[in-house]
Order: sequence, then C-alpha cells, then structure tokens
Amino acid sequence: METSAIKKLGSFETSETKGNGFIGGLQLMKMKIGVLMGGISSEREISLKSGEGIVSNLDNEKYEIIPIVIDSKEDVFTKCRGIDFALNVLHGEFGEDGEVQAILSAMGIPYSGCGVASSALALDKDMTKKVLQWAGIRTADWVMVADIDDINFDAIEKIGYPVFVKPNNGGSSVATHLVKKKEQLIPAIVDALKYDKLAMVEEYIKGDEISTPVIDGKIYPVMAIKPKGEFFDITAKYVVGECDEFVIELESPLKEEVEQMLIDTWRELKLEGYARIDMLIRDKVPYLLEVNTLPGMTPTSLMPQSWQSLGLTYQELLTTMIEVSLKARQV
Repeated sequence: METSAIKKLGSFETSETKGNGFIGGLQLMKMKIGVLMGGISSEREISLKSGEGIVSNLDNEKYEIIPIVIDSKEDVFTKCRGIDFALNVLHGEFGEDGEVQAILSAMGIPYSGCGVASSALALDKDMTKKVLQWAGIRTADWVMVADIDDINFDAIEKIGYPVFVKPNNGGSSVATHLVKKKEQLIPAIVDALKYDKLAMVEEYIKGDEISTPVIDGKIYPVMAIKPKGEFFDITAKYVVGECDEFVIELESPLKEEVEQMLIDTWRELKLEGYARIDMLIRDKVPYLLEVNTLPGMTPTSLMPQSWQSLGLTYQELLTTMIEVSLKARQV
C-alpha cells in the first residue's frame, strides 16, 4: 500500500493536498536534459566550451540539467541512462557523424539536431557536395585524395591554385590549409590524412563568407565573417579579436538566391531540428561551403549571435533547440 503523500504517475506526480508548487494536485516533473560534451574527436576542447556555455544558460527552472562528459563511446551507454533528452554538443567523429545519434535512438532517448542519416551525410564533405551538385546547388570544385601516392595532379591543376586542403570529415578548420603552390600540396595532404581517411582538395573561392542558422526550416539572420587572417581558420574561430562577426542584410537578388539555396540544402540533405549553413559569395554569386548539424554553441558563437540580433536570449535559443528537436523526434 502506498504510504507516501506523493506518488509517481508517468511524468507527473499526484498529491493529496494542493499548494507547495502543485497545481490541482498535479506537478509536472522537470525534464532531465543531459548535455553531452567532450567526445573523442580532434574538436573535444571546443565541444567542452560549447557544453559549458549551454549548462550555464539552460533554463534550470524548466529543466533538470545533467552535464555529461563523454570520454569514450561506451560512456553513452552508461552515462546517459535515466535522462529524458540528450542535448548533443559533441563535434566531429562520434558526435556529428550519426553514430551517437544511432545509439541514443536505440536507447529510446530523443536527442537534439539532425537524425542519423542526415548527420552522417552532412559531416562527409565529399558526399554533401555530391548531393548538392546533383540537386543543382552551386558549390566549389573538388578532388578527393586517399593516399599521397594516388594524387590526381592533373585534376588539381585544372582547378587551379590556390586550393584548400582539409580532412573530409573534419571540423573547426583543424588541419585545414590554404595551398598556394604545388610544392605545398603534399605536406598539406599528409597533415589532413592524419585526421581522416580522406582529404579534400577544394577550389579556393575568394570572396565574402556568410553563415546562416536554419531552425525547423526557418531562416534566421545572416552572419558575415571577416577574419583578420587569410581565411576563417581555427585561430580566427576561437581566438578573441581575430575575426569580426556581425549580422548583415543581403541585397536583392542575392538575398533571394541565398535563401533559396538554404531551403534547397535543408530539403536535399533532409536536415532536422537546426543547422548552420555556411556559404561564400564571389562577385555576388553564392557557393555552398558546408553544413554544420551541431554548430558551436558558446554564447558568442555564430548561431547564438544571429538569434540574439532579434532581441531573443541565449536561453530562449536553447529552449527552442530542445523543442524543435523533440518535434523532429516526434516526441
């Protein structure tokens, strides 16, 4: 026989008395939000910073916040038990590649951002560009390299120097090199292959870089990126003062073309929840650069800056991210 005055009933509690936070004898339990951070990729430290920002700013009156530092793949099975929702801020391998999403799905835990297939696709730069190219979405030319003994120099010469060399599945500009002449190519590819099985050699689009959040299919204010160096490298991204970032209003007809590319990319890659989509603008012509399904989420990251330009708070952004992700998971 139940002896306590309070007993659990699903996600509610019932009470024999009113008051003390109970409404009509019912009290909704706080949703347990596990903030997954850290991880096993080269972007671990960046993920930890994002996670710390989220933990500090989540609505603790609405949610029970549980920081979860992931040090191995096994941690997801052991540390995520009992949470109601996984707010995933793991970057790169075992974060954005669909693997942790698949594990959480198998455990019955709804999670933030895109699903398994779209996460895996968007992290794979080569496959993303192939899908975009097939769909008629403009992107820079590229060549893939799996081994330094099998480099297609003729194809790279056809693209023309300078080129960018980067790991195919990398992020945060880790091991990304601007190669200005042929002599620099092999060392750059060797470095990129330290982080992934494939390296991408990509056409250098000299122009203005922009980044746009898309949340539940809705386009948010466009951020302009003006690095102090030659490109938006890891220093420009994470060292204060090395890059200027600000909201801009594109002029027509460029604005309409960019917006159509954003919606087409969202649709073709089957994105869900939220993402940040980056482009380059050369001579008023936009090129899709890459898609970030788990963008950086420190309070000063690009996505929060875009959101806050509308007079909305960082905490409201985090709540919206949870709500649209629950909608995507059909919870």
